[in-house]
Amino acid sequence: MESYITVSGESVGEYSEKRSRFIATLRHTETEEQAAAFLAEMRSKYWDARHNCYAYSMSGGALKRFSDDGEPHGTAGKPILDIIDGSGLTDITVVVTRYFGGVLLGTGGLVRAYSAAAREAVANANRVKMTPCTVYKAGCGYSELERLTKLIGDCGGSLENTVYTENVEIEFYLENSACEDFLLKLKETFAARITAEEITQKMLGVAV
Repeated sequence: MESYITVSGESVGEYSEKRSRFIATLRHTETEEQAAAFLAEMRSKYWDARHNCYAYSMSGGALKRFSDDGEPHGTAGKPILDIIDGSGLTDITVVVTRYFGGVLLGTGGLVRAYSAAAREAVANANRVKMTPCTVYKAGCGYSELERLTKLIGDCGGSLENTVYTENVEIEFYLENSACEDFLLKLKETFAARITAEEITQKMLGVAV
């Protein structure tokens, strides 16, 4: 697993030219099914628009698709994809909805408009760095909890779950690059009385 940059949630960008309105909506998508559902949602929301052009890139750019949705070939979907490729983002879909203003823009004008709307949506997106992490669980006494959670935080980790019984059981995660240092410090801090058991590996997002 390698780190990559994607987005959280949804963002919007708009561009207008000669009374044509271009509305770009960007959303995090991890599968073609999610992209198709998002496109269907935008077509339903903007049911009265003339075009809903789109592009998506997933799996680090290994999976890409785009559509001009009735616009002249090469004037909509490919320019949107070019903006995605230039952004350094993956696992996203951008749908650009066009309301026709009655004046033809020409191929150059369409490329410029679709690109501008998509670029605005990318600029407004909340970027997230997806990083390979290890999830651990550990048990400790109540008197040791504060020191343990501080150690986790000092190593860049985050708590996921805490269960209070006779003792305290916590689940937390750390970026893989920090695990070796954390485990060494855990052993030193608690003289091996507290150990961390690996539960799973997963990709987790950190805002950038």
